[in-house]
Amino acid sequence: MDLPPTGERTRLRSGTPGYRRASGVLFVAGFMGFSMLYVAQGILPDLSRDFSVSPAAASLTLSLTTLPLAVAVLVAASWSEGQGRRLLLVGAVLSAAALTLAASAAPSFGVLLVLRGLTGLVLAGLPAVAMAYVAEEFHPSGLGTAMGLYISGTGLGGMTGRLAGGLLASTWSWRVAMAAVGGVCLIGGLWVALRLPSSRNFVATPGSMRERMARLRGPLRDPVIIRFALCGFVLMGSLVSFFNYLQYRLVGAPFNLSATLVALVFLLYLFGTVSANWMGRLADRRSRRGVLLLAMAIMAAGGLLTLSDLLPQVLAGAAAMVFGFFGAHSVTSGWVGFWATQQRAQSSALYLFGYHIGSSVAGFVGGLFFAVFGWPGEVGTVLVLLAVGLLVALSLPAARDHAPFAEPT
Repeated sequence: MDLPPTGERTRLRSGTPGYRRASGVLFVAGFMGFSMLYVAQGILPDLSRDFSVSPAAASLTLSLTTLPLAVAVLVAASWSEGQGRRLLLVGAVLSAAALTLAASAAPSFGVLLVLRGLTGLVLAGLPAVAMAYVAEEFHPSGLGTAMGLYISGTGLGGMTGRLAGGLLASTWSWRVAMAAVGGVCLIGGLWVALRLPSSRNFVATPGSMRERMARLRGPLRDPVIIRFALCGFVLMGSLVSFFNYLQYRLVGAPFNLSATLVALVFLLYLFGTVSANWMGRLADRRSRRGVLLLAMAIMAAGGLLTLSDLLPQVLAGAAAMVFGFFGAHSVTSGWVGFWATQQRAQSSALYLFGYHIGSSVAGFVGGLFFAVFGWPGEVGTVLVLLAVGLLVALSLPAARDHAPFAEPT
């Protein structure tokens, strides 16, 4: 009886103790990383009030975190190709926790922006290598499920950061909110450092950092990888822009909700935990492109629902936005790792570059349209983004092929 190749035998298969341990630790790492990243979104109205800045200016505490993250993720991915995944992932979580604690004591809005920018810079190590780690360490038959669990962790972490930020800020202050999130994540980062298994299938890429950065040329020449990055831009730009300014709408007429009730809206992110797992498994069995198109259509329908002045319809629309987004992100994240049989970290980094640039750019630009046209302007921004995304998704391959690019010489 023929044995599978060595690499296949060492990959973690669904249902085994190693699979459960590794996927569980990645879930926690994603949870903590994104809770620190998005705690700022839950405190935007408080920042506007305390520092006397506009909604668009307050959103810079998120945009100026995701912007350096987007750039640094390309460098971090290339660094990890030579040095390994685990060290960078653990270091990213611990460093970001320390900076989040420091940000809670920022004496001015300018200092807060600087500390948030540094947080994004160091946090880049987590998403830069997590997707590559999953693609290398998990067997392809369970890759979609493992990626879905990691994405669920990022979604639940983002929800918890936003929710904790909003609730703690409304009860005490935004400083207490950031300190609490930073402290918990510092403890959690130490747990991840102790529990995350070492890479068994990672093979270091020889050469200098400059040579490894040059390997980005391979993914950059692949039009499918570029389309994945465009999908990431559209997906994250739509969601972040939507929730940045939904808070301001709900505290105003005709809803006039309290800050505490508005913070509870972030509980809708639980729908993302469900959809990331469900659509990740569905993509393992069905057409990835079909599942991605379905998820984007759900997001668009949700955006349209929120044009209503009836609170139940607005909440249903927001839930649909979350459900569609995390399903789409789970599918696309897994697809990048499956497609790129070489230079996985760089390919994943390009997707994440588009993903976080979308958060930075659309998260801020949406506020400009919101200021001029109100909520219809924000919904229009989201629908334009999603229309572009649907066109890009339609051009993605339907077959389960792999990337054609080869190692540069």
